[in-house]
Amino acid sequence: MKKSGRSIHRFGIALAAFALCGMAATVASATPSTQIWIPSTDIQAYKTVHLNFDTYIRDRSNSDSSRTAPVVVIGPTVGILPFPKIQAEVGFDLISAGGDADKHPLYGHFKLGTPEDSLFKLSPAVAVGMYNIGTKSGDVRVGELATNQNIAYALVAKTVPVIGRLSAGYFAGNKKVLVDENGSSDEKGVLLSWDRTMTEISDKLWLAVDYQGSDSALGAFSFGASWAFAKNVSVILGYDIYNEKKTGGENTVTLQLDINFP
Repeated sequence: MKKSGRSIHRFGIALAAFALCGMAATVASATPSTQIWIPSTDIQAYKTVHLNFDTYIRDRSNSDSSRTAPVVVIGPTVGILPFPKIQAEVGFDLISAGGDADKHPLYGHFKLGTPEDSLFKLSPAVAVGMYNIGTKSGDVRVGELATNQNIAYALVAKTVPVIGRLSAGYFAGNKKVLVDENGSSDEKGVLLSWDRTMTEISDKLWLAVDYQGSDSALGAFSFGASWAFAKNVSVILGYDIYNEKKTGGENTVTLQLDINFP
């Protein structure tokens, strides 16, 4: 994880919580270092404490004219390894989404990885981890409330001159919680992203596009921009388009505040 004002806006982004096809359950996501929506290969530096405060607001009413409550996510992520070539972070989030899952608001995450060029010359960045580690077990397929998505993932990323950084990976989660519009398990999928600091305009401006597969509530195509207002403070404005409206719901506008200490 880099700490400069030109790059902290890439990381520490929270995901959201979403209603699942009328099953009276919500899916919530805790915050690994991410792009707009998916995890990234970036990792918080040793002893760096990152605080995120994120909101997700639906861009329109539901088909029945009701409004889904905004999601609010707050939590820290901390770098825990002092080695430049092998890094790790852990953290948790408290998530409020205006549903029954608010009774179990705690979600955890962790990540282990290595940065670009650390294994050998021109080696990609590599990261493995878990997120959405919830505290309530259950089977959404039979209408039970559950927050333990327990998603494991692996990613590789490489920065290409002029083009930017390209990332690809795969995830697999709890098949009892991640379901499609028919209530069938859909707990696996690809992770893809592009991001770049727009140095031609300003070192403070960063853009990203990412995609998470599956027709569960986690499946989405997202894009956004960040501006670093200070060395350790940045804000992202993004937009999330869900793969399946019956699970992910109406699209969301997201505003994400990221602060690093020290």
